[in-house]
Amino acid sequence: MVDLKTLKQLIKLMVDNDLTELDIQAEGGPVKLRRNSQSAGGVQMVPMTQPVAPAAAAPGQPATAAPGSPADADESGETIDSPMVGTFYTASSPDAKPFASVGDHVDPDTVVCIVEAMKVFNEIKAETIGTIVKVLVENGQAVEFGQPLYVIKPD
Repeated sequence: MVDLKTLKQLIKLMVDNDLTELDIQAEGGPVKLRRNSQSAGGVQMVPMTQPVAPAAAAPGQPATAAPGSPADADESGETIDSPMVGTFYTASSPDAKPFASVGDHVDPDTVVCIVEAMKVFNEIKAETIGTIVKVLVENGQAVEFGQPLYVIKPD
């Protein structure tokens, strides 16, 4: 469990930056804080059932460009973009084989990854025919709507 001083700092960070949700991996274990947007600053600590991926940047420090930013996309290929905000997973479970890897041939019905949004695991299909050239996002990374996930060389 996170100590009270750290918890107060995290809540202040949320209020100061108008954040509604914060997931971090702390020394005492994973912490998820959710702020009710309807109340004037009430913060709820949500019990974690499974570990959360570490945050991209420490609180108070600017985040660097995500590996899935459009600048990383190969000019010669198309991209498979995230249709929603959520958490990107390459496989159905940590022990399972990835749905798609570099060099794999995909067709429109090929499931290439899962994006978890609000505890719902959504299968993302390629929706094109081609070969995967590059994976732009790391497993467990948060993704935004429209963010490129894969670069594909069309057939």
